[in-house]
Amino acid sequence: MAAAVAVAETVRPPAAYGVGIGWRPEIAGFVEALPGLRFAEVVAESVHAHDTLPPALQTLLERGVTVIPHGVRLSLGGAEAVDPARVEHFAAVASRLGAPLVSEHIAFVRAGGVEAGHLLPLPRSREAVDAVVANVRRVQQSLTVPIALEPIAALFDWPDDELTEAQFLTEILDRSGAMLLLDVANVYANARNRGTDPLELLDELPLDRVAYVHVAGGAEHQGLYHDTHTDAVPDEVLSLVAALCERHRPPALMLERDGDYPPADALATELDAIAKAAGYPAIT
Repeated sequence: MAAAVAVAETVRPPAAYGVGIGWRPEIAGFVEALPGLRFAEVVAESVHAHDTLPPALQTLLERGVTVIPHGVRLSLGGAEAVDPARVEHFAAVASRLGAPLVSEHIAFVRAGGVEAGHLLPLPRSREAVDAVVANVRRVQQSLTVPIALEPIAALFDWPDDELTEAQFLTEILDRSGAMLLLDVANVYANARNRGTDPLELLDELPLDRVAYVHVAGGAEHQGLYHDTHTDAVPDEVLSLVAALCERHRPPALMLERDGDYPPADALATELDAIAKAAGYPAIT
């Protein structure tokens, strides 16, 4: 365990991945055709660790594009220990892709054997910190690369939180040695729904620990803003990208899109807008 944590504390991704995109089969042709692409992300559970990769994904690897496996099913925030078989698959996918790091969520997806089918928020308590850190360390035992942890968008907060969001996240990162996957769309959604200022969170987080950044769209429904990943990135999120990069520009930012895929020119426009806001070269 100590060796794995030491890796997480000392290894950082290269400094200039720039703008990337989440690889999905539905837009594989578009992603493959991006001439300046150096960075992409794939859902870890969608990849067979030992079988042949989808040809379009294999092509990206052969081009030298860095592909990061992004987990959605480990349930790092669960009270139960992470499932060893899921951890084994997660680590094997990282090895199969030659990834320099992996990522997962600070959330839980199952409890007492019941699958929620959704990323659920944790109470910001010291007990929850203990649970996340213990599970992250269990995962690190099987990894040879660092892990980055992503705070989720949440439509509610648990009552009687003991820590602020920044305190909660920072303590998890400090105790686990993990890096931070910062989703600015989540930051915007949470602040909008809570009636708080998203810049306050940026100013309180250890931005030097950011491995990379997610950017996504959302929509308002019945007075709440939902992080849908199926809508265009709003101007407010792009402004938050610019504000983040003014404070500390991350090595990579990527567009998340998980359905209702628009035409190629619309996707290209979104990527160009993210690049402009972040001050990175266009990849289109």
